Formats: sequence, structure tokens, C-alpha cells
Amino acid sequence: MTKAISALTMVRNDAVFIRKWVDYYGNALGRKNLFIILDGHDQEMPAGCEDVNAVFLPKVHAKLVRSDRRRAKVMSHFAAGLLYHYDMVIGVDIDEFIVVDPALAQTLPEYLSTLPLRSSWSPLGLDVGQHISTEAPADFSKPLLSQRKYAMLSSRYTKPSIIMKPVRWGSGMHRIKGRNFKIDPNLYLFHFGMVDQKQSQTRENDADLLKAGWGNHMKRRGNLLNIIEKATPLEGDSYFSTARKLQQNKRPLYALNKPKMIKGDPVVRIPERFATVV
Repeated sequence: MTKAISALTMVRNDAVFIRKWVDYYGNALGRKNLFIILDGHDQEMPAGCEDVNAVFLPKVHAKLVRSDRRRAKVMSHFAAGLLYHYDMVIGVDIDEFIVVDPALAQTLPEYLSTLPLRSSWSPLGLDVGQHISTEAPADFSKPLLSQRKYAMLSSRYTKPSIIMKPVRWGSGMHRIKGRNFKIDPNLYLFHFGMVDQKQSQTRENDADLLKAGWGNHMKRRGNLLNIIEKATPLEGDSYFSTARKLQQNKRPLYALNKPKMIKGDPVVRIPERFATVV
């Protein structure tokens, strides 16, 4: 029996990814099961996305760390409320897309409905970036993974994004306070923050982000394009299980309840079967 599943995100100034997020999770879960928290009364839902559940909150201006912690608290409390009505909640950023391996020939809700009950499940995180030398600017009206072939295996995006019980997410939803994490063998989280160089540069120049101190963070994230450009990519299917084992077993001393980054910033070639998924 398919379980009741909702998806939740919080966003500001990102109409392009709102459309993509709504299309993807709406097709998978139904648009009435999507919840978007708009950070500021000055925000608007893009055309064609009006049929999802949108909540507008007053914008509270704060620096990066404080703002990120507040966002995690808002998401945690909102998700806890949704769990009175849903069996599980997917909590992700607007540029994060959880995918079940197409080799299983199951929809996302079909697969998630088979997962045993626990506080959370983590997909394997892939940070997708544009290979500047070989890949053209992204067309957001088409599947992004048909246009992008490379991603870095990043524990920053191996996140406890699927919850079945109320939790307290840490900043960025990278961990759950007081709880361990479990990486599922068939789920992937594709992060598209750097999927298009021009789009990412627009975000880097966003006045709100710069005012909040996100400038250096965005520039560091932009280094992904250099990593992909210089890498000798591994075949994804030959490395995914190794990445899961490393991330499950290696923990940073300052946060034992989240995975440690893999040395060497491994870049993989995304298997072709994912091309039309997102």
C-alpha cells in the first residue's frame, strides 16, 4: 500500500527552481501534497505553481549562520505538523531532488512506501555541476540530467531528508540532532545549485544573500565547476556502493551524526538511466 507522502521546502528569490521543484515532486506526489514556505511577504509564486500549498512568512534579516538555524527550526516544526497527516515528509532545499534508482522501475512513492519505519532515511548525495568545456547552458524546460553528465560525491548532500517521525534538523538539514543517519542503497539526492554557471552567478549576486553573508559560501560552492573540469571521472555504478560505505562509516569528530567528506573530491559520470528523471 502506498503511503501518504508530502514534500516541504523553504525558498526566497528562486522562481526558476520553484518551477522545477513543483514539476518534479508534483508529478511524483501530487501538487496538493507539496508545501513551499516563501521567506518574505514580498515573494510571489511563479505562474503555473499556484495550486501547491504556499505559506508566506515575514522576512527576518539575519546573517548566514543564524538565518540557516532559524530556517532549520521552521522546517522541523512544520514537518512535525505534517506528520499528523502524512506517513512521511521529504524536507529538501529548492534545488534538491530525491530520485529512486530507475533500475528498480518503481515510482518514488512506491519505493518510499517499502522503507522500514525509522526517524529518517538519507539518499546518497550527488552535487551536479556544469562541465564548462563540454556542456552548454542548461535549458530548465528539459530534464537537467539529460544535459549534465558529472557530479561530485558529496556528503554535504547525503542528508536525512526523508523523515517518518518528528525530528530537529540541524542547519541546512545536514543532520538530525540527537539521531544517527542511515543511507538507503537505492535513493539519490541530486543537488543542482551549480547545474548552470550563469544561473549560479545570478545567485552569487543576489542582494539578499550578499547582505546575509552568503558571498564566500557561494564562491566556495562555485569551486565545484573547477573540480569537475579537472577531474578524471569514475563510473557512477562502480563507485556508488563504496561512497555509501565511506560516508556511513567515516564521521567528522565535530558531528558524529553526519557523514564525513570523502577525500579527493571524487567525481562520477552519472549513469545514463537517470537522464530523463529530473
